[in-house]
Formats: sequence, structure tokens, C-alpha cells
Amino acid sequence: MQSRLIWIMRPDDANIAGNVHGGTILKMIEEAGAIISTRHCNSQSGERCVAALARVERTDFLSPMCIGEVAHVSAEITYTSKHSVEVQVHVESENILTGAKRVTNKATLWYVPLSLNNVNKVLEVPPIQFAEKAQEEEGRRRYEEQKLERLETKERNGDVIMPVINPEPYTVGYSQSSLIHLVGPSDCTMHGFVHGGVTMKLMDEVAGIVAARHCKTNIVTASVDAINFHEKIKKGSVITISGRMTFTSNKSMEIEVFVDADPFVDESQERYRAVSAFFTYVSLSKEGRPLPVPQLVVETEDEKRRFEEGKGRYLQTKAKRQAQTQPLTQQ
Repeated sequence: MQSRLIWIMRPDDANIAGNVHGGTILKMIEEAGAIISTRHCNSQSGERCVAALARVERTDFLSPMCIGEVAHVSAEITYTSKHSVEVQVHVESENILTGAKRVTNKATLWYVPLSLNNVNKVLEVPPIQFAEKAQEEEGRRRYEEQKLERLETKERNGDVIMPVINPEPYTVGYSQSSLIHLVGPSDCTMHGFVHGGVTMKLMDEVAGIVAARHCKTNIVTASVDAINFHEKIKKGSVITISGRMTFTSNKSMEIEVFVDADPFVDESQERYRAVSAFFTYVSLSKEGRPLPVPQLVVETEDEKRRFEEGKGRYLQTKAKRQAQTQPLTQQ
């Protein structure tokens, strides 16, 4: 099963340099994934449901998208488990004046079907047919890996960002930022819970503010590490999206972002961590060329620990990228 959506990029989708916000692209990706997974989960007779986003795998922003270009977003279901759907999404940008197209994003998302009658009830997913047994086994491997990573991320989600008085430039406290948002009906699904794409767009905005404060230049989203949706966010909740810089290399910045929800409508429930992720940004000149990133000044033991953890993720990603390109250079 496949689906395809088309958007034209407008000025309110982009930053002051004309580059489309990473959050806008993430929102398009999520909408395409939600449509195809909801269609699939309702393809057989039985209890009706809507697909809710559970996780977004690492997503690389391969090429900037600009105002006036047309985004072609295609989605395909590539694996189903008993209670989840894997969707792979490709984004192409088209220059409508020349007809030239280029791939800007590739993403993998996981959804779970929630009953329309009972939002806490997860329904079974109709299985898909695989052309080869190896495809099914590879999909099962991806499913088990993301399931384990979600559990590990949830266990380390106790951090809170505290305000810093008179922070020095280039320190963690200097650029850390927060945004508070009241969840309204336009943010939500028919269940009354926030769309995953809305949450990701807000997270990207906060990460962008952190990066801009640190560099004071034009910045763009380079990649997003896995985004884990730990708990649903209800309509009427007040959410706090917080971001802080964790690591810098010579040309990139890693920013940790998490979303905490205060369910004021339901006073019996306390504030909780709903979503967490790491965003990577790069600094660009006015001509769109990469600029050196000012090095992050770490002061506390926790900041030093997070810096080393971020360095480990950076080196791991770099090694994977080199391993993927090496066979191409040897041909």
C-alpha cells in the first residue's frame, strides 16, 4: 500500500533565509504516515481505529527545501507486527519553474492503531504480504531494535532543564530554551490527542532557537535522531518543550529536546515526560555554505557526561555514513 501527498512551500513555512523549517517537513512526513497507516489498519472489517505515532527513526535532511518549491511526500508500509505498522516516507522537492527534482528526506515511522471507542485499547494490525521471506525477517529485526531502544530511552527520561542566571556565552545555560504551548482542538486527532507532527514541529522550533542563540547565524536542521513518543498528550494540556545543547563538533550541534505535559483538564494526573529526541543542526553563511560552530563550554559533571554521550552518537553516525559510502567509492 502506498500514498502520495503534495504541498507547496510558503513564506510562513520557512526561516528568514528562505529555508523551509525542519519541523514543517517533519509534520508533512507524519501526516503522510498517519494517513497510510490509518487506511491500512481499517482495511478489514472490525472495530474502527486511528493510527497514533509511536516513534520516528533517525531522519537525515539531505538537501534544503526553499520557499516556492513543491514537496512530494510518498509513504509506503514496509512491515507490520501484531500491534504496530512501519511506514517509510520519501520527500522530494520540485522546482516548478524548471521541473527539477531532488530527494530531501527519508524517514521511517512506527504507528499503533488505537480504537475509536476506547483510546487506551490497541487493536491488531492486518498483516501485509511480503514478496520474499528475507524482507519479513529484516522487518522483524528493525521492529525488535526500535522496541528495545524505546524502552532504554524511557528509562533515562528524568532530566529537567533548570534556568541559569547570567550565563556565559557558549555555555549550555546561555542557549537553552523553552516554549510553552496550550494544546487546542486544531492540534489534535479525532481522539482529542496531539498529532505527532504538531509536537515534532514545536520541538524543531525550540531546537532551532537553541542553535541560533549559540551560533548567531542562519541555522538549518541536519538530522533528527530517533523521536520517541512515550505518552499521549491530551487536548487542553499545557506542554513545555525544552531544549539544551549537548555536543558540538567543528560543523554541527546536537540539541536534546523533550516535551513535558501538564494535563490540567485531568487534575488526577501529574506532569509527565511525553516525548524526547536529539536534533542536529548546522550553521550556514548567507550564501548557504557551512560555517564552523563555536565549541560548547561544558561546566558541570552532568554537562560533561552529556557531551561525551553526544560525541559517541556523533562518531557512531559518522562511522555508519562512511561505511555506507565506502562500497560506492570502491565500485
